[in-house]
Amino acid sequence: MRLTLLLSLLLAVAGCASTTPPVAPVPADGAVTAPTDAAACRQAGGELAPLGRLQRVQCVVPYADAGKACSAKADCTGQCLAQGEIAPGAKARGTCQADIRQNFGCRQRIDGGVALGTICVD
Repeated sequence: MRLTLLLSLLLAVAGCASTTPPVAPVPADGAVTAPTDAAACRQAGGELAPLGRLQRVQCVVPYADAGKACSAKADCTGQCLAQGEIAPGAKARGTCQADIRQNFGCRQRIDGGVALGTICVD
C-alpha cells in the first residue's frame, strides 16, 4: 500500500516538471528592442544603463531627431514632449524626446498639436 502511494506521488511530481527552456519575454507592443550586449550597444551608438524602478539594464541609443520641434508623435522617433507644464487640451508644440530615458519619470506628451495629460512612470 505504501509503495503504491509513494509511486503515485512520484509520478504526480514528475508530471509537474517542465522540460521546455525559458523564453525571453517579448514586449507587449511587439517592438524590437535595442541590444543588451555592451559591445553591440556601443556599436549602435548607445550605452547600457539601468532604467526604471526595476533598474533593468537597457541599451540607450539617442534618437536621431532628439530636440526637434514637433506637434505630434508622428513627427518623432520617440514621443513629442512638452517643455514645462501646459494645460491639457491647450494647443501646444513640443520637442522630440532624446532617448528612452525620458520614458521614465513625469512627462507630458503633445499629439495633434494638443497637450495631453501628464503621466508619471516608475
